[in-house]
Amino acid sequence: MRSFLEEIEKLPEELQGPLLKAFVLFREEVANLVTREDFLQLQKETREFREETEKNIKEVWASIKELAKAQKRTEARVEELAEAQKRTEARVEELAVAQKETQKEVSRLDRALNELAEAQKRTEKEIEKLTKGLSETRRMVGGLSDTVGYALEDRAIVYLPGVLKKRFGITVTKPLVRKYVQYNGTEDELNIFGKGKKGKKEVYIIGEAKARLAKKHIDSFLKLVERLKKHGIVSENLFLLMASHTIRPEVEEYAKNKGIVPFWSYEFGGPQEVI
Repeated sequence: MRSFLEEIEKLPEELQGPLLKAFVLFREEVANLVTREDFLQLQKETREFREETEKNIKEVWASIKELAKAQKRTEARVEELAEAQKRTEARVEELAVAQKETQKEVSRLDRALNELAEAQKRTEKEIEKLTKGLSETRRMVGGLSDTVGYALEDRAIVYLPGVLKKRFGITVTKPLVRKYVQYNGTEDELNIFGKGKKGKKEVYIIGEAKARLAKKHIDSFLKLVERLKKHGIVSENLFLLMASHTIRPEVEEYAKNKGIVPFWSYEFGGPQEVI
């Protein structure tokens, strides 16, 4: 009996009263109704009932313990989730702050880009002015170059007849001139053009004047001569010359190798060479 009561006391309080009351009523009912033989049988059944009840109580307690452990695990998990939530909220707050900083940076970049765009516009205007100025400068330089070139051509045209006769035995028979020739819808300008005789052979005199002679001028001049020959304006008997204020040694050698006689501007200055 004591063991049964001890087991009853282990149960939750809300279960102890009903079970104890039911057990007392059960004993009173048994005492009034059963015989000794029945009582012995009842004792056996009661013992079995008690054992089964104790077993069930142990199982209940085991379940309660498992539930308690599960509750602790649940609480621990909830606490972990709460901490994770706090970290998430902190991270979200950091991201919000970072977003504000990013927006500030974007605003600063927008302002900087606008300033750069304005500066670019000003630069483009300045470049446009400089381009116009450069074009004007080039036009002036080109005009000056033409002036220098024409002046040199004029001197060459005046002095070449004497120089050619004295140095090369060529007598100018048709005055040297500056002229344009046309063919196939195009035209070429000849800086120095005329005819002469060397002995009994007629020669075409073709020349150009450049302020600073370069190899590209020589190549361009030779192409011009080929066009003249192709269209029958000149024969194969040619005297080719190029006059310049400045001629580098390698350029002078290049001209000679191409069959062109290079003249320095100072060679057209002696009055004794004028015819």
